[in-house]
Amino acid sequence: MRHLLITTLMASTFAMSSHAAFADTADGDSLIGKPWEEITAAAKGGEVNWFLWGGSDSINQYVSEYIGGILKDKYDITLNRVGLSDTVEGVNIVLGEKEAGVTDKGSVDMIWINGENFRTMKQGGLAFCGYTETLPNNALVNWDNPAIANDFGVPVDGCEVPWSKAQFAFAYDTARTENPPRSIAELIEWVKANPGQFTYPAPPDFNGSVFVRHVFYHAAGGAENLLGPFDQAKYDEVSAKTWQILNDMEPYLWREGKTYPASIAALEQLYANSEVDLTFNYEPAGVGLNIENGTFPPTTQGYGLTDGTIGNTNYTIIPFNSPNKAAALVLQNVLLSGEAQAQKALPDVWGTQPAIEVDRTSDDVQAVFASIKKHPAVVDPKELAKNSLPELQASWISAIEKGWLDNVGK
Repeated sequence: MRHLLITTLMASTFAMSSHAAFADTADGDSLIGKPWEEITAAAKGGEVNWFLWGGSDSINQYVSEYIGGILKDKYDITLNRVGLSDTVEGVNIVLGEKEAGVTDKGSVDMIWINGENFRTMKQGGLAFCGYTETLPNNALVNWDNPAIANDFGVPVDGCEVPWSKAQFAFAYDTARTENPPRSIAELIEWVKANPGQFTYPAPPDFNGSVFVRHVFYHAAGGAENLLGPFDQAKYDEVSAKTWQILNDMEPYLWREGKTYPASIAALEQLYANSEVDLTFNYEPAGVGLNIENGTFPPTTQGYGLTDGTIGNTNYTIIPFNSPNKAAALVLQNVLLSGEAQAQKALPDVWGTQPAIEVDRTSDDVQAVFASIKKHPAVVDPKELAKNSLPELQASWISAIEKGWLDNVGK
């Protein structure tokens, strides 16, 4: 099982060591447009504190060992990976520091982020912006793609850098389930016909929240009816239908819906223990990893839905008060490199989809991507992408998560 790894190092400890080592790079504006050699020279011997979700052993290993190894060996930068159970924890640290007047000696140098957390940082003036063209590997990013240039409907505007693409998918055990539900409408009926065999993590868990949005899209008659700025009247109409569907479903859930898993890791453990028959994840490649490490039965198979599943891009962001901005820029540039993007695309490393244009990389990197063979249990990303659904603007998501807690979770 991919156990939840939470780094226990305190932010205050990072803050003390970070700005003692590298306080002179806190003025990020002085770095914008500088020759890359000067930035790497300024970052040499420093450190970077990256706050990110820590719930996947494979991702943690990739970040700490592969990325951390490159930073240390090539740039003499120490990477401190700070595991979070929820991204908002990192955002709240930066917000609290700003309110306390900490403008140049913050404890967070970078956050793995997207959606409402990005909106919070951008609108709150918490993000370092305008530097992306300074990164040499920015040339690999297609900023003309609206799915890259907009994060859950919010323009990126040079305030974050894409890292990966993800798309929601389901999985089932072919030895236990012959015909899994292939649409949200089928799932609603399947749950009632198979009591106790389905559940979902309670929002605001990331994966639980996105499952609820799929039901919300179904209740709205399709995602296209919800795109654009938040509409209170439309929300009231669709949410009433959604809460009715989910509340009607509740008695047929695992433990009769009296409790919900707290995280995606908990749901995956229920599936691994044969307590539920279906699982899902925003990272479809996790099915293959969980089979290989013995967590999931080898008869597990991932799949998409005929009415589509939600996909998005995730990013990394540098807070306005990071004292190690030069090191953070070097880290972002490494993450964008064709080599690092190809490494995390390998099925036995992470299996996630690249956020760069592969045809802009070197011939060697393109050859690596071309040689990648997905695990047979993992749904084909290209097939999944044919039925990709857009994410809503962050204001919709906040309202849906709060509405679930008020109307279903209680």
